[in-house]
Amino acid sequence: MQIFDNPWRGQGLDCDELAGVPAPSVDVDAPRALLERCPTAARTPLCEVTGFGARVWAKDERGRMGLGSFKALGAAYVIAHEAAATGAGDLSDALAGRCYVTASAGNHGLSLAAGAALFGARGVVYLSDTVPDAFAQKLRAKGAEVVRAGRDYEESMDAAMETAQAKGWTLLSDSSWEGYTELPHRLMEGYLVMAAEAAEDMPEPPTHIMLQAGVGGLAGAAAAYFRAAWGDAPRIVVVEPDAAPALQASIEAGRPVHTTGPVSNMGRLDCKAPSLIALKGLARDADAFALISDREAEAVLPDLAAQGLASTPSGAAGLAALGGMELCPEARVLCILSEEAGG
Repeated sequence: MQIFDNPWRGQGLDCDELAGVPAPSVDVDAPRALLERCPTAARTPLCEVTGFGARVWAKDERGRMGLGSFKALGAAYVIAHEAAATGAGDLSDALAGRCYVTASAGNHGLSLAAGAALFGARGVVYLSDTVPDAFAQKLRAKGAEVVRAGRDYEESMDAAMETAQAKGWTLLSDSSWEGYTELPHRLMEGYLVMAAEAAEDMPEPPTHIMLQAGVGGLAGAAAAYFRAAWGDAPRIVVVEPDAAPALQASIEAGRPVHTTGPVSNMGRLDCKAPSLIALKGLARDADAFALISDREAEAVLPDLAAQGLASTPSGAAGLAALGGMELCPEARVLCILSEEAGG
């Protein structure tokens, strides 16, 4: 594992590419009020995890809204917000005739599929060739139409964007780029529900917070909220695959960059370019960026499974990075178990 300190901590990254990009929201009230109207919206547990030499807690998102990951809070919240904005008395068909389209490595697509179905819209999810067919079947079971396109996430996103523009569909991505920030900014706001629950349930403020990242939506939203809740004291470490250091490389370059590398077993985190909103927030809020190998990501899984916390290399990446850190017994660490095993 490699750890890189963030030279922009506290001040943020000053570059032209981020000049008009909003920082992550910390307003949890709006998503919390809207999501609490959903019949499957229940609080997820904070579990103490043993075997790391320090006190470690994991926010267990595996059961979130029956979708298996924290991303249930994202796209579904955006779609619910748009349904509520119609003023319709019956929200079950408030978005009839609308179509939401995205590219996904899985979990974001599940959230879009569930949200679209709940409010009468169509949901179309583009998957790259590397996404397992089992995930495509999950998406179809939630009512989504699945389209295969591209060798990787970036190519499938290009295809989704082209289709959205050609057909007048709403592109709902969990990443953000120049000219596309409004919907992903709201989507990241949904993740604040998870962060707020974790902050409320921690017995004491943490000394360390480990946040895994792909494009950075989870990490960016959570880091912003935790800074608002706990100030500068916790050391926030963002964890990425060493094959896809989109955020770390951008921090090092002083501007957003596109990275290259082999396919990682951390499939949900295997993103080669950062979300601009997430990068803007994490440049200000993260203390360090850790890069872990596929082997390190796998190594932690048996011990977690033995504690009833079975997950994937992506879902447990924050916990996996603890193996490369020297923590004193008095340390209090908050991690996110972001998806269920088999995801």
